[in-house]
Amino acid sequence: MIQTIPIEKVLFLDIETVPNAAAWDDLPESEQKLWDKKTFHQRKNEITGEDFYLERAGIMAEFGKIICISVGIAEKNNTLIIKSFAGDDEKLLLEEFGEIFNRPKLRDVILCAHNGKEFDFPWIARRFLINGMQPPKPFQMFGKKPWEIPHLDTMELWKFGDYKSYVSLELLASVFGIPTPKDDIDGSMVSSIYHIEKDLFRIVQYCEKDVLTLANVFRRMRQEDLLTRSET
Repeated sequence: MIQTIPIEKVLFLDIETVPNAAAWDDLPESEQKLWDKKTFHQRKNEITGEDFYLERAGIMAEFGKIICISVGIAEKNNTLIIKSFAGDDEKLLLEEFGEIFNRPKLRDVILCAHNGKEFDFPWIARRFLINGMQPPKPFQMFGKKPWEIPHLDTMELWKFGDYKSYVSLELLASVFGIPTPKDDIDGSMVSSIYHIEKDLFRIVQYCEKDVLTLANVFRRMRQEDLLTRSET
């Protein structure tokens, strides 16, 4: 039962991703062809590869990049310490993020994200490899039994075995009476805010709100009081 997990062992996590190129014409022709091949069966004849790139490249690790990783860890006084790793240089961002797992407190950490098993965790692992680095230990799954993998996913916890069910973090926040994290922007706006408006700070704020909401959804699932963000 999740109530038995020490809360200080859980690292709450959220990432923001964007297409590698701001526009289709900025993508090398070889990558345009690979994109067309990869997405053909999804697009069929309903949408061009160019239009589909603008819609979906930011959620495919082969054609996108991470611009922000925000993490949170709970303290005993019911507060959440949040730290973000953000920037245009994805390799530097990942290097700095990876260093936190060398800290004694985080060596046996349990990762928690919303839809993390389908998105955040594999995305991070893949981008580490693409940037020529091994993913940190908590992201390495090969040879492990399912119960040995230190991953929690609030979407999966909410399913209770119902694999048809999809629920957003925003909806879970609503049903649990938690303030919405989508009071400024949502995920569909991140690419334009990054590539066009050049407002990375706004994206970081949005990502950090998601981390606090994620942690509080997890708390509500354990019938515990909400966390507040630590000011230290």
